[in-house]
Amino acid sequence: PMHKPAGAFYAFPRIAGLGLDSRQFALDLLNRHQVAVVPGTAFGPSGEGYIRCSYATSMDNLKLAMDRIAAFVGELRTRD
Repeated sequence: PMHKPAGAFYAFPRIAGLGLDSRQFALDLLNRHQVAVVPGTAFGPSGEGYIRCSYATSMDNLKLAMDRIAAFVGELRTRD
């Protein structure tokens, strides 16, 4: 779940419940699928459970990133 942004080019999706804190999620996503996001904790302790994604790029890059994020989340959900 995520609120629709009102003017910025960032999204702040919730990743809580996937078994990783936001820092580890960001590191693993980068290392395994080459997608860079910012851990929510970079914006303070209440950012835990979220990541920040920029969508200031081409639609092709966004689609590729979303496919890779979906694959990573799928891996997390099936690992247990």
